[in-house]
Amino acid sequence: MIDVRERPRMVERAFLVGVYLKGEAAAEAEDLLRELRELVTTLGIGIVGQACVDTRAWQARLLLGSGKAAEIQEQMKALGADCLVFDNELTPAQQRNWEAETGVTVIDRQEVILDIFGERAKTREAKLQVELARMEYNLPRLKRAWGHLSRQGGGGGGGGGGGGAHRGEGEQQIEMDRRMVRERISSLKQDLQDVRNHRATQRKERSRIPLPHAAIVGYTNAGKSSLLRALSGAEVYVADKLFATLDTTTRRIDLPNGRPLLVTDTVGFVRRLPHRLVESFKATLEEAVLSDFL
Repeated sequence: MIDVRERPRMVERAFLVGVYLKGEAAAEAEDLLRELRELVTTLGIGIVGQACVDTRAWQARLLLGSGKAAEIQEQMKALGADCLVFDNELTPAQQRNWEAETGVTVIDRQEVILDIFGERAKTREAKLQVELARMEYNLPRLKRAWGHLSRQGGGGGGGGGGGGAHRGEGEQQIEMDRRMVRERISSLKQDLQDVRNHRATQRKERSRIPLPHAAIVGYTNAGKSSLLRALSGAEVYVADKLFATLDTTTRRIDLPNGRPLLVTDTVGFVRRLPHRLVESFKATLEEAVLSDFL
């Protein structure tokens, strides 16, 4: 068991929450919440309500104070929400605490984006990148998956050789899972390094016949792939949805003056993209960094 739980496919009614510090721009927090709404809708989950809440300081237990946390619980229960989605990044402990308080699935913006990327990944490279990000996200959350076994592992009575307390079954399983996840992370990083090496070889081959190279960059679902398709006439996948493109695509086009140009479509941006995804997508971002112009 490596994932922290079965994916919440039965979730149908989400309540969204954005928390910001007093003194910060409320308009920006509302704007980010609108963006989260679009991300959650992309997963096919309905949205029954939302709340943008300010707090004087970040709280370790629930991110915000108990009074405002209680207000959120009342609102979501009144609307029949079966999922709580935070625009903020939650620690594993905060996620567990909210689930204990509400009795429903609780996820954050990071997990939403990871789930979208998981659905969109098609090529081996994209799948490797998404799996690495997912593993790094799951590693500190494994305790959540096996807590029930740890609770069952106590007691057990006297007799029989050994003398000393036995570890709970949950603790043993957590340690095994952590080792498995760390080994898989190491393997994925090596596989991605191989991808980067292959890309470097391809770039070296291209540089033998030097051509100017442009990368199309921008927000997700802004029309980057449509632009490449219009410029090159190539059959590039185009769809009106977030993160339809998770792989770079390079095509050669001829400019009106007859000069050739390489144009690369890249993965789209989104605000508050999880850092682990930025790190995982180095191989794709390199295409933008090494191009002649954007």
